[in-house]
Amino acid sequence: MMIRPIEVRDAENFLELCKKIDESGFMLFEPGERQTTVEQQSKSIERMLSEPNKMIFVAETENKLVGFLAVIGGDVKRNRHSANVVLGVLEDYQGQGIATKLFNKAFEWAKEVGILRLGLTVMKGNDKAFNLYRKMGFVLEGERVQSLRVGGEFVNEYYLYKLL
Repeated sequence: MMIRPIEVRDAENFLELCKKIDESGFMLFEPGERQTTVEQQSKSIERMLSEPNKMIFVAETENKLVGFLAVIGGDVKRNRHSANVVLGVLEDYQGQGIATKLFNKAFEWAKEVGILRLGLTVMKGNDKAFNLYRKMGFVLEGERVQSLRVGGEFVNEYYLYKLL
């Protein structure tokens, strides 16, 4: 198992990983909704890698991407120290410490580039993810009511943060 920064050459595999993780029902995209092309994904990765406060780390095992953690830093002076986090790990690889390794790599990198605050959201009811985030030191900041609509039903999101 290797945790490493994403590379442009990962675009196709990363896109497939995201589509599989979308099927969990816990990501922002509905299953099957993501319409990104490989070319668009390549350009998106290039853009991210050109920004000093943005990064995607991938978890790779046997030449297969099985998880990722994206850190998306602010674009203006007032929020450049702050970043949002998106995490996804394939279901078959959950419970093996992959998310913890991704977080630890991201924490280390964030400190190096001057990111002092990380934030993330999680759907209310996704207890597995919520408990992981709390274990990683994230603090509950609040709850956004009816922020998502999943399967025709409104779902609240928890907002969490971690100061580095």
